[in-house]
Amino acid sequence: MNDMSSQEDHHAIGNAEVARVLQQIADMLEFKNENQFKYRSYQMAAETIGSMGTPITEIAERGGAAELQQIPGIGKTISTQILEIIQSGKSPYFEELTKDIPATVLDLRRVSGIGLKTAQLLFRDFGIKSLAELKSFAEGGGLASVPGLGEKTLTRVKASLARILDEG
Repeated sequence: MNDMSSQEDHHAIGNAEVARVLQQIADMLEFKNENQFKYRSYQMAAETIGSMGTPITEIAERGGAAELQQIPGIGKTISTQILEIIQSGKSPYFEELTKDIPATVLDLRRVSGIGLKTAQLLFRDFGIKSLAELKSFAEGGGLASVPGLGEKTLTRVKASLARILDEG
């Protein structure tokens, strides 16, 4: 019954967590304007794993990377990522991606009215890296200087940001 103990160790990481990490990788690749095929592959893998009934850990334990690659949309690279996530709870690849751009920039897109291009602009041109920095920027009137944000969008951004920060 040695097999059971190793199985129990890995069940702490569920499909939802693996899918969340893969989605973060996809979001960061998109934020960095990486190859569209690359980030869409991570996005599709996240969706597939997130909707699977079978625990991803069971599939990995049954046959490692080769077994994971039997899942539609999961190739060699992503199967390796999944194994790393299952084993450590995190992704060295995601950590590498966030060396020059902090993961907190991805939170900017949670704000209604801020899409990919605006989030990229806020980071690149104004150094905004988090929701807290966006709040300070907005309170200081900085949002009015962001190209492409009209009055209605400014109001929506401020309201959405306040709601997100109140919930969090």
